[in-house]
Amino acid sequence: METPSEVQARQWLSPELRAMLLRVALGLLALIGPALGQTAAAYTDPDNGITFYGITDAVHGVTYGYVFPPLASNSTEFIGEIVAPIATKWAGVSPTGTMLQSLLLVAWANGNSIVRSARYATAFTQPVLTDLPSTKVNSTHWKWVYRCQNCVSWSTTTGGTNSIPISGFGAPAWTYSSVAVDTPSNPQSTFQEHTDFGFYGMDYSSAHVDAATYANWAAGGTGGGATTTTKTTSTTTTTTTTSPTVTGTPYDYIVVGAGPGGLVTADRLSEAGKKVLLLERGGPATWETGGTYGPTWAAGHNLTKFDIPGLFETMFSDSNPFWWCKDITVFAGCLLGGGTTINGALYWVPPYSDFANTTGWPSSWWNHQPYTAKLLARLPSTDAPSTDGKRYLEQSANVASQLLNYQGYRQLTINDNPDQKEHVYGYSAFDFIGGKRAGPVATYFKTAKARPNFTFKQYTNVLNVVRNGAQITGVQTNDTSLGPNGVIPLTSKGRVVLSAGSFGTPRILFRSGIGPIDMIDLVANNADAAPYLPPVSQWIDLPVGYNLVFTHPSIDAYENWAQVWANPRPADASQYLSSFSGVLAASSPRLNFWRALSGSDGKTRWAQGTVRPGAASVTTNYAYNARSTGVTSRGRIGIDAALTARPLVNPWFSDPVDKAVLIQVINDLILNVPNISGLNLITPDNTTTVTNYVNNYDPGSLCSNHWVGSCSIGNVVDENTKVLNTNNLFVVDVPQLPMGNPHGMLMSMAEQAVTRILALAGGP
Repeated sequence: METPSEVQARQWLSPELRAMLLRVALGLLALIGPALGQTAAAYTDPDNGITFYGITDAVHGVTYGYVFPPLASNSTEFIGEIVAPIATKWAGVSPTGTMLQSLLLVAWANGNSIVRSARYATAFTQPVLTDLPSTKVNSTHWKWVYRCQNCVSWSTTTGGTNSIPISGFGAPAWTYSSVAVDTPSNPQSTFQEHTDFGFYGMDYSSAHVDAATYANWAAGGTGGGATTTTKTTSTTTTTTTTSPTVTGTPYDYIVVGAGPGGLVTADRLSEAGKKVLLLERGGPATWETGGTYGPTWAAGHNLTKFDIPGLFETMFSDSNPFWWCKDITVFAGCLLGGGTTINGALYWVPPYSDFANTTGWPSSWWNHQPYTAKLLARLPSTDAPSTDGKRYLEQSANVASQLLNYQGYRQLTINDNPDQKEHVYGYSAFDFIGGKRAGPVATYFKTAKARPNFTFKQYTNVLNVVRNGAQITGVQTNDTSLGPNGVIPLTSKGRVVLSAGSFGTPRILFRSGIGPIDMIDLVANNADAAPYLPPVSQWIDLPVGYNLVFTHPSIDAYENWAQVWANPRPADASQYLSSFSGVLAASSPRLNFWRALSGSDGKTRWAQGTVRPGAASVTTNYAYNARSTGVTSRGRIGIDAALTARPLVNPWFSDPVDKAVLIQVINDLILNVPNISGLNLITPDNTTTVTNYVNNYDPGSLCSNHWVGSCSIGNVVDENTKVLNTNNLFVVDVPQLPMGNPHGMLMSMAEQAVTRILALAGGP
């Protein structure tokens, strides 16, 4: 068991054979993309009295708002506004949330005037923009208030029609730039790509007013909604109608985060008859869940980017990466399914060592098999995901197997032998079903959402739990439609389960007054978060958050997967669309291998490698993504003054034995390269030794997509996953380091955790 000072963020480090290429991982992938973390709410502009529905972006302080005429009018217009600090060089909105085939309105200040334009139009109906009187520029802000006619639906260049979902829910986008346009006086000026952008949830059906009110505002009038005036002989009294106070619906269980842990937990709780609310800060992904973002070559087939396994590598190269969390400085998925929706879907049955005392688990967790069996009954694994049963692009696996055979490795079916991880290799295993991404979204979420006692809310950001000492009474959210001031209450015996990930969960705890005092102090000094903190006397001090490239001529690198989004090989696209088979029915990994190594400290470390033909981020300067289990290096996760979640102490190579073992793994791996005709090592090159390559690599440039252990068992949570010193707060995230990619182990852990939570006395 680790000491409190060792409760840390774990990383996986070991060599990885990728692609045409086998890379030993050490490189940093640039962080890209925004979060989907806010929900539109009603507000009234004090200058004009117009009630808009929108948000104020917390990072840049820009307000974006919309209001529509009554639905029954079938109108094709709306009134909108952008209010921006003067440092905003230009800003824009896309009411449908996409930048392609969509209406995009942009504006900026030019002296004392606003310059604006519509950046998408068709030959049929041109948008008509009218500036309303409260448009202005002053010393601190600029404001554009406008009427947009012919702006609700439009024809696209592909022959279809796009429209704002004015009677339902949508995810509008905003764009922001700190770089000025090229010609400020010209409405059609060119400009560089935005420096930031984001999405938020909006119930468009609520953003409508009566016809008379809208007509007044559209004509430049001011004032609020309906009023009643009563006259007597001596006085006149005016009463303004106000909306009733929102009453929050109480729940037996509120589960925060719709990633793998949260989905398994919420499904099993609702299956047990509990009244369950699942909250997700992002939006939908697959077509079945309401997602729509997909490649043009798959149009008309009810498929999104997240349905098609072969588009995995494009997650890191897409110019519209809305799925990444914007307020976390490493890769984290902010959408339904979390990491399981955007990862390579490598799916490993956990070995017994994943729940052993040597990795920090209490003895009561050791027998994971009944819970893993429940998981596999819902979500089986496959190492041949194409529906025709064939494997594709296997050249890299064939070359790698030759290299591994020279070193005494043996081939087996990995998930049929989960406890055999010494000098073994096998075909990569996935949780795809029917040639499409499945995971917990297509299984656990599907059954949960069919139950009347289950409620799901997306685009809802949980800021903190609401507590009185050790008792949690609800959660504080950004959505004021869900309860007074955004607070959603629990029933009298209710419980909260946090499954917001290794960065998201600690931040919620910090903002709830739970964690290291230095982190809670940052919250106390943040003007937005401080009002929600409990009194200092109720702070709970817990250690939350501690804790090579080859080429071979026989390998088809598949253009490093660079063409699969916009221009895949026609035969492969046709095969996939007709039968969900072929190359695109799998993500890029083709083969995995493991090896156990003993360090000079007597501890065992397991190296895991992955073989894939090409990858999105191929570079001969930096290799990346090495992993191993058993490493003793530790880091720390926390927040900064802006409450952005980030690594505070990087976990790589803080123990020199970890580095020595990594160097040994790589040297052993390349020892037999000369025995395989045509196989050449290109990173590091033939003038650089592996030892120098690793020793000279800047640890500050290291990163990974797998972070675990920020709420470790025994130090932050007890053996039933309840947060120490609380009565009814639980964490279901990976608390210890597993032997393989973590999401299979996490779902097995969640199956066991939810069983324990339900069995605890005192619950609903």
